[in-house]
Amino acid sequence: MSTLKKYNLEGQEVGHVAVSETLANAEANGQMIKDYIIALRANARQWSANTKTRGEVNHSTKKPHPQKGGGRARQGRLSSPQYKGGGRVFGPRPKFDQHVRINKKERKAAIRFLISEKIRENQILILESTNISAPRTKSVAAFIEKTGLTGIILFLGEGNYAEVKTENVVKRVSVQNEIHDNFIKSMRNIQKAEFSLATNISGYDVMRARNIVMTAAAFEELNDWLS
Repeated sequence: MSTLKKYNLEGQEVGHVAVSETLANAEANGQMIKDYIIALRANARQWSANTKTRGEVNHSTKKPHPQKGGGRARQGRLSSPQYKGGGRVFGPRPKFDQHVRINKKERKAAIRFLISEKIRENQILILESTNISAPRTKSVAAFIEKTGLTGIILFLGEGNYAEVKTENVVKRVSVQNEIHDNFIKSMRNIQKAEFSLATNISGYDVMRARNIVMTAAAFEELNDWLS
């Protein structure tokens, strides 16, 4: 059975956490992973690039020169694309409704596989807790140095949930969580260090991070979510 090393905030190894076989040996189709990442990046675009055509630019409608007698090619108006300040030909225009739908099962399968890859490459650590009495950047910087983490580091914390009953259906909803506030303030001045809740991550976040550090509670939450 695969295990992950568990550390305290001082960078000392305090134990191991077992990884389920489902998460440790996850497999996925390579084309599905590619399609998922491309869809994520496409959905992140604003599609708001805009240029004006010759009919939209604010320009004089005067002819540049007489139609005949000058030996030059005929020209209609100064807003033509060949003149400075004229309209653009086939320039980018705003696009709407470009959202690419991502299947929920495929999304989970992709994230499960990418997490599994990190586990196999020993790029995931378990942090005992993010509980800090007061913001202190030195504490997080010392932890990163002692554990030998490099590149982009993604810290994952557990969420805070409440059960709400509506029409005989119990729903689990996310509520405001302040337990990570001091930790986030401690790491926000550290370059290439990012923080997210475990169930808010995307496959792109996992893929671009060189190392992932998650709390023990966040790992359990992630394991339940992906299983």
